[in-house]
Amino acid sequence: MNKKVADVLLRKGSHITTVTPGTTVLEALHIMADQNIGSVMVLEDGHYLGIVTERDYSRKVVVKGKSSTDTKVSEIMSNDLPRVTANDSIEYCMQLMSDKNIRYLPVFDESQVTGIISINDVVKETILAQQETISQLKDYLHSSL
Repeated sequence: MNKKVADVLLRKGSHITTVTPGTTVLEALHIMADQNIGSVMVLEDGHYLGIVTERDYSRKVVVKGKSSTDTKVSEIMSNDLPRVTANDSIEYCMQLMSDKNIRYLPVFDESQVTGIISINDVVKETILAQQETISQLKDYLHSSL
């Protein structure tokens, strides 16, 4: 089972929660809490600028003693994350996340952002793929008896 990013987006949907660069960190945290998500994408006029994660908040605001109400997401966003496409494999994403110690990957179709996948998505997809393989092996064994 060579699962792809497209499979994840089909399963979970490709909805992206976005904020603008001028959004305060506190506003972004409220959005994340309301939607029970760990990141928001920062877009300006439809163009991807970066991602703000709970980790960005804890490391770049809390630890540095900054104010959540005065700090803008543009000041703390991660804008150097590797980009993946719908055709990339889940194994490739897992390797990227592991190598770079990151939890989120923006998904692109050329220059347009089309989704986001998290480490949780990658783990879920891997478990589903393993369950499918087990089920197929069981069917195969039963049919050959």
